Amino acid sequence: MRRTLLIAAALAATPAALAAQDTDLERVRRILSEVPLFDGHNDLPSAIREATNEHGDVAVYDLRSTTPGDTDLERLRQGMVGAQFWSVHVPSETERAARQQLEQIDIALRTIDRYPDHFELATTASDVERIFGSGKIASLLGIEGGHVIENSLGALRAFFQLGVRYMTLTHFLNTDWADSATDEPVQNGLSPFGEEVVREMNRLGMLVDLSHVSPATMSDALNVAEAPVIFSHSGARALADHTRNVPDSILARLSENGGVVMQVFYPPYVTEEVRLYDARATEEAARLQERFGQDEARIQRETQSWQAANPRPTAPLSAVADHIEHIRDVAGIDHVGLGSDFDGIPTYVEGLEDVSAFPALLVELARRGWSDADLRKVAGENILRVMREAEATARRLRRLRQPSTMQFVERQEQDR
Repeated sequence: MRRTLLIAAALAATPAALAAQDTDLERVRRILSEVPLFDGHNDLPSAIREATNEHGDVAVYDLRSTTPGDTDLERLRQGMVGAQFWSVHVPSETERAARQQLEQIDIALRTIDRYPDHFELATTASDVERIFGSGKIASLLGIEGGHVIENSLGALRAFFQLGVRYMTLTHFLNTDWADSATDEPVQNGLSPFGEEVVREMNRLGMLVDLSHVSPATMSDALNVAEAPVIFSHSGARALADHTRNVPDSILARLSENGGVVMQVFYPPYVTEEVRLYDARATEEAARLQERFGQDEARIQRETQSWQAANPRPTAPLSAVADHIEHIRDVAGIDHVGLGSDFDGIPTYVEGLEDVSAFPALLVELARRGWSDADLRKVAGENILRVMREAEATARRLRRLRQPSTMQFVERQEQDR
């Protein structure tokens, strides 16, 4: 169906319009040959773990062939990806989270090592630029959820030594020291230990990732942070009122902090129509579960009937561009980037279905009149600048203070 629509659109386009599209694509390709297209979040290591029954056999999930997911070598090259934060995600409810985090990091590192002609581990902005210049994809690691440090700053430092260069303070559930965007608030932001986590990340040079955290946690982190923060895969809440997105009040503070919001591609975070539909679908699923209990066959039939009567709306590529422009307008052009969440999302924006599609988004921005300088910033220069500033801050802070020895204390003990 999508292919048919694309052919029809091409036939309907005027020669002048087609020529303009070709010119914009040539512009984008030229820019991406000079600046690494830097994606803030891809869950490939989790896709590999799940596809191999959690054995983590990276050879089974062959990136040289077409994979069942969103990412393989050919599509990465088509998408002109120059640098990638690979998310080493561990679910919030996981027991022995630190152990599983080590396993996820191991999967990511072995994947990078398996394709040395395409990937190379990067831990600094200079690494990214050097690796990109060699024609390979600079590969960085990002933790998704601070629960994996198990309330230990020593574990945080150990993960940094293994190459991790950002950590999302929470995932879908709260940590003991920070509130998530999708859980009931407990700390009303960061606890004192949570503030120390941010300070220690700044001392290390690990980027503080505020995707998935509550607005109160965002605000507290910005109050404490001595280096630019990132949102590795979030959008603008003014355009899609999802708790995972960033309010304008926070966007307005990024110019002072220097941070960057890397725009996510997941439809319910992109359009209000999809968000509302998904909320209704969740309510319908709960109603059917309550009505039919363990009758899974009946629930499936009723669900299919409801979906047929209520088709899911689509999210167009232009809506992602709208978010990028809104972030630019509120925070400034220096504070926006790209954070797809590929291999971590079950549905897609039309035209952004896998890692091959990144140039199409930049073509849309070019069509809207974006300059080469601004396209370069959103593609990769902004996040590279954030990395350089975080590294410089870490060098300064390491001269001023030693590794923190603060211990986590249960809240009830603090209240005595």
